[in-house]
Amino acid sequence: MDVLIVLVLLGVALRVLRRRRTAAVALGLAVLLFLVTGWGLLPACLLQSLQGPYARRPAIAWAPRNAIVLLGAGAQRAADGTVEPGEPAHSRLNEALALYRECKASGMDCRLEVSGGDARHTGESEAAVYAAVLERMGVAGADLLLEPRSMNTWQNAQFSAPLLHGYGAQRVVLVSSAMHLRRASLYFAHFGIAATPVRSDWAKERMDWWPQSWNFAVTDLALHEYVGVLRYHVYNALGWNVQATDPGAP
Repeated sequence: MDVLIVLVLLGVALRVLRRRRTAAVALGLAVLLFLVTGWGLLPACLLQSLQGPYARRPAIAWAPRNAIVLLGAGAQRAADGTVEPGEPAHSRLNEALALYRECKASGMDCRLEVSGGDARHTGESEAAVYAAVLERMGVAGADLLLEPRSMNTWQNAQFSAPLLHGYGAQRVVLVSSAMHLRRASLYFAHFGIAATPVRSDWAKERMDWWPQSWNFAVTDLALHEYVGVLRYHVYNALGWNVQATDPGAP
């Protein structure tokens, strides 16, 4: 955690400068932060607020035209040289596939959009890599929409909007990790896409008297999401975001 490192460095610097009382406070805060994070208390609080609204998967009333948007979660080159979805992506692929099958069973028109560029520099976009996996899992190639340019969540939303409007989607279902859905939904709404969020995986802290490295990793990921939401609102206040799109606009 960056904050923990900063507190430790600050404490050391203050000791060098003979500001011992202030240094003790900084180092004490570092120890406290280390313990509440490692024991699972801090990640538990962060995750509950971040993921809570998405705990229960919603019942979806499928419209005549539906789009299920699958957000990429990385790609990697395997030992045999092929490019495959990263480990966090599999739960998203499974959830998107389940929703696609449910939608098709309803008799309505369904498209599955995969959004993700080559952020890991593998030579292939996440959209293309995931689409190949989905076709092997039974998704019709004609039902796939690919968005292969985005390098982050903001661009996922920005570049998906024209595809979804072009298709004329009346119901959009957004699939991602529970931890990611608040920020992703916010960004998609900015570009005029009122999506129904559906979680794939669910992150959980590990409560233990001995500090767990897992808790530090989860805390970093959760803080990244909070910072992303805060940055969005700050940029909006400063007028730095592109103009928001009316959800009712074509």
